[in-house]
Amino acid sequence: MQNNILAVPFRKGTHLSLSSAVRQYISTKYDQHPDMFRQDLEVIDALRRDAVNVREPHPSGVARLQAYAGQLVWLGGKFPIDIGADFTWYPALGYNTERPVVHNNLRFELANILYNLAALYSQLAIASNRTSTDGLKTAASYFSQSAGVLTQLKKEVMPELRTTPPEDMDEHTLDSLIQLQLAQSQECYWQKAVMDGYKDASIAKLAAKVSDYYNEASEASMRSEAISSSWIHHMSAKHHHFAAAAQYRAACDCLEKRKYGEEVARLQDAVACVTEGLKETRGGYLNKTVVEDLNGLKRRVEEDLKRAERDNDVIYLNPVPPKSELKILDRANMAVVRIPPQVAAPLDYLSEKGEFGPPLFTKLVPYSVHIAVSIYEERRDRLVNQNIIAELELLNERIHEILSSLNLPGSLQAFEKPLGLPGTLVQHAEEIRQADAIHRLSRSFADIDRLRAADMEMYEEGREVLQAEEEEDTQLRRKYGTDRWSRPQSRSEPSQGEKLWGQVHAAEGWFETSGSSDAAVRKKFQSIEPTLEILAGSDRGLLDFVPSSRRTEIPETLKPAIGRLRTAYNDIIRLESRRHRKAETLREKARNDDIKSDILAEAARLERSHAVATAIVPAHFEEFFEKRLDSLYEPDHEYIKQEGTEQEKLITELIRVNREFESQKKLVGDKGNREREQALQKLENAYYKYKELVSNAEAGRKFYNDLSRIIGGFRDGARSYVAERRREARMLEDELNMPPLGNLSLGGPQGRVPSVHSPTPSTGSWNGAAGYPGQAQPQPQIQPQPPQNSFLPPQQPRQQPVQAPAEAHIQSWAPAGETVAPQPQPPRANPMQGVWNPGAGIKFANTPPPPNSGGGGGGGGSDVGGGAQQERRPAGGTWDRNSAIRFG
Repeated sequence: MQNNILAVPFRKGTHLSLSSAVRQYISTKYDQHPDMFRQDLEVIDALRRDAVNVREPHPSGVARLQAYAGQLVWLGGKFPIDIGADFTWYPALGYNTERPVVHNNLRFELANILYNLAALYSQLAIASNRTSTDGLKTAASYFSQSAGVLTQLKKEVMPELRTTPPEDMDEHTLDSLIQLQLAQSQECYWQKAVMDGYKDASIAKLAAKVSDYYNEASEASMRSEAISSSWIHHMSAKHHHFAAAAQYRAACDCLEKRKYGEEVARLQDAVACVTEGLKETRGGYLNKTVVEDLNGLKRRVEEDLKRAERDNDVIYLNPVPPKSELKILDRANMAVVRIPPQVAAPLDYLSEKGEFGPPLFTKLVPYSVHIAVSIYEERRDRLVNQNIIAELELLNERIHEILSSLNLPGSLQAFEKPLGLPGTLVQHAEEIRQADAIHRLSRSFADIDRLRAADMEMYEEGREVLQAEEEEDTQLRRKYGTDRWSRPQSRSEPSQGEKLWGQVHAAEGWFETSGSSDAAVRKKFQSIEPTLEILAGSDRGLLDFVPSSRRTEIPETLKPAIGRLRTAYNDIIRLESRRHRKAETLREKARNDDIKSDILAEAARLERSHAVATAIVPAHFEEFFEKRLDSLYEPDHEYIKQEGTEQEKLITELIRVNREFESQKKLVGDKGNREREQALQKLENAYYKYKELVSNAEAGRKFYNDLSRIIGGFRDGARSYVAERRREARMLEDELNMPPLGNLSLGGPQGRVPSVHSPTPSTGSWNGAAGYPGQAQPQPQIQPQPPQNSFLPPQQPRQQPVQAPAEAHIQSWAPAGETVAPQPQPPRANPMQGVWNPGAGIKFANTPPPPNSGGGGGGGGSDVGGGAQQERRPAGGTWDRNSAIRFG
């Protein structure tokens, strides 16, 4: 089997009981008992076990992975993303394949299953018989489906992951893998065209597109942290290979069309391309088949170039155009992204007779329905309280403002009840006493202060956690530099960090606004507190506060005006009382508005009709919400408009008759009534302001209770986010603290890899890799980079006799047991000498230099002298630090 193409390796998952997490969640969050779903719990465990065990390229694995992925999509509509199961998966690519990634995240589980499905398609393509045209078509189809699954993973699953993706699932890695699968699919079509004997022009177009795909894959892989050097070299070599193959086939087409000069130019460009491809063979990264293909193509192209140049120079004498004048080759694209329908629309395959079987937990009320019920109830309460009842209260407040400005009902009561206390005032005073008004307001304010302090404490905790993480990240950024510590800061991190910091600023505004509102309410209370104390006191205290009128009888000329004013005033009071009853009726109506049965019927309708392409989410009920709210509460909106119109008419009438009353009062004189009128009005105003304060206190308590849920969610989100950021920081710091790859022995588990440039040790010559003669070689414990005062060449890592633990984790398609030859390394410095001390001498061996080492050669012999003619000194002795040292 050919080994000139790459397969995506599987991610390895650990076994866990998903049913246990589902059972626990149902028992704690739902009204239904988990035993109702015993069979479904067994099925979900079996599906996961079968999917996780897919490790071999067999077609049966496709159905197992697709079935489990389809059920995961369905479960996403029944359960929250953090269901309580810690899914553990090991990366397939990169340098951390032995370090597990753990997330309590259903989307993370789905992402891994789809990744393995793409890997399975890729490996099935490689396992196909690509020596026949039918086998090539099958392999190309598998590669296209692999690219399709990876595309679905990138566009539909990863954006909803809600956490930082693993290295081998980030955007750049997925882009590289998608382009790689398309390149290999296109390569199969190219190979089939060659087998079928297509024309050279058609084959050239196919090869040019193969080259494009490999180039795009290579460029994306260089931006990835998970694609290894061996894969990058492979993609680059294949890019140059097919660029050369395309030009070669175009040259053959030119020969057929007797374009001899263009044939030579294209063959020259083909030689240049294949030469570039062969440069990727340095370091032994490429598979032998790829190297042989390159060398075979080079030999063939060079032979044809010699023949073409000879024929053109001797016979045809056509001018050879420069490369810039050659027409760019057309492309023929055959590879396309094919998303399997079972992956694109998995819910279509969930039914009693469907490919994936019946959907699980169908009798369980979907989690999205619970969320939708909460959304509806919140929207309904906001509509009733803020859009209807609040409007009624605003109308009532306008009534009290008008009455207060007209000194009503104090001016009426002063005439109607010149002695004692008016009946309405006695009722209001009794209500204040029964409610224990002052202590009630004081307790409400204390409750508000306590709720605000608790909210502030949670907010401060969440903010301090974010600030601590930000400070830690800043310190690590200073330590490692912005080039190496490349992850975004939490304030600019798009998935969660930016949102959490936005909540910090929003919460600051909420607390500032609410603090101002609380201060205004307390100021209002302080202004009426003395009057409330009078109302809450005894009747004797009220009688002492309200002076009696000196006129005990109402003048006859004033009685008609008082009667008309009393009628208008009573109409206004009846209007206000009617609104209070309406508000209570609306609250009772909202409490009895139970949507659960109706929304379950709507959810069932959506599921049956397949009106949604994915799992049901709360957004699917928007139209249902709007229709229901309009049908139930639109008449109440109309009632508000009618009330406003009626109130304006009554207020206009009240102002008119009050004006007549004031005119008549001036005619008869109001001596002895002014003080009583003012006192009565002051008590009435205090009573109505008390009612407003009670409403303000309830609104404040509700505000801080609602804010507590929001701030609690912010704090918990900040904790989870910071824990994840710290875990990422530890992983990144571990990677940055790993020894350089130059310190790893890739040649085998024992011994060092000899450098191809190291000079052969000889008597009298200094060998930087072997140390000084006659001295013991201690274990090297030197920092990888020498300091500035070292005489070692800068940025040459010291090779240590260590094992190569990462060797098995760097993906390479070299066969098992075949070692990958390392890149040639420069001579290593003596591990015993880390930093040169000017105060210490350098002692060379007491052996004469080699015979042919004079002048400037040798493997490190030094010439020391200060005149025009330098004298060769013996190797022994101590080096004078005031003189120079020269290496070969």
